Amino acid sequence: MSSPEDVSVEVLRGSPDEQELAALLAVVTEAYVREADAVVAEDDAGSSAWARSARGLRRPLERGLPWGRSS
Repeated sequence: MSSPEDVSVEVLRGSPDEQELAALLAVVTEAYVREADAVVAEDDAGSSAWARSARGLRRPLERGLPWGRSS
């Protein structure tokens, strides 16, 4: 997490006073901390669809007649 010195806030409209900015930062910081604390990674997420190979799912190829002689 970044330290308070790393945070930058730019006001695009209006002219909030110091108390309003402090309240905004307190609310946003608290929401961020709660969200970060609630995030839990699964110990074993398993393999994704990208990681699984389809080779084990198809039938083996038949090694009968060569293609040229199949007609």
